[in-house]
Amino acid sequence: MSKPDERHILALSGGKDSAALAVYMKQTRPELPMEYVFTDSGCELPETYEYLERIKAVLGIEIVQLKSKRGFRHYLKLKRGYLPTPLNRWCTEYLKLIPYRRWLDENCGGTIMHSYVGIRADEDREGFKSREGIVQHHPFVDDGIVLDDVKDILEDAGMGLPAYYSWRSRSGCFFCFYQTKREWLGLLEHHPDLYAEAEAMELASEAGSVFTWCDDISLAELRERRHDVQCPISQAETSHERPRLGEILSNHFARDKYTRILR
Repeated sequence: MSKPDERHILALSGGKDSAALAVYMKQTRPELPMEYVFTDSGCELPETYEYLERIKAVLGIEIVQLKSKRGFRHYLKLKRGYLPTPLNRWCTEYLKLIPYRRWLDENCGGTIMHSYVGIRADEDREGFKSREGIVQHHPFVDDGIVLDDVKDILEDAGMGLPAYYSWRSRSGCFFCFYQTKREWLGLLEHHPDLYAEAEAMELASEAGSVFTWCDDISLAELRERRHDVQCPISQAETSHERPRLGEILSNHFARDKYTRILR
């Protein structure tokens, strides 16, 4: 049973694992007063918003939607056109972490936060350890849930997978720098307007440099060479593995932010 001074929070990403975890928690831990939070970067794929509505309808839940007071373009200007990269994920800080931190400050003062993260048992990652003020839970790891189980959970619930999985391997902003070239071309095919918007961001910065989303090619060049460019088949072939949002949030606030709420 949950204590009055405890909160049970599941941060939804708009992807399959966190959605399946929402279903799983409702099925296996119905006594917990779960709260569902989605931090909207303002740059999500249309399919992500559609999937969130499906989650709400299927589970009969409310999802608290958070958003930065300023959009990506504002912060891009502050960065003088320097695009975020796997080594400098400033977009995550401004568009995901700060709004979530603000919500915690306003709503979770004086409580212990239980964070539920959708890491699966077949993933080679441990997640972050629980720290002062925050307890991280990995129900899928504890119960041996693997990828096929996640797909079954979503199928049996009538939720299915987000539509973007037909051309993209992960949830996230439409310009996510973790995308493979093949996924960028999927964006071009399914949302040419969003591809054009991301391409426009690669224009020369105020400092005179040109920043590109891919290491070795601009989006304009990728578009022109889309029929002959060599593209990795899957996310696993890229050099960087994208951390899960639930992991980022839990580690960030447990490390040096959330503890001040408990004072």
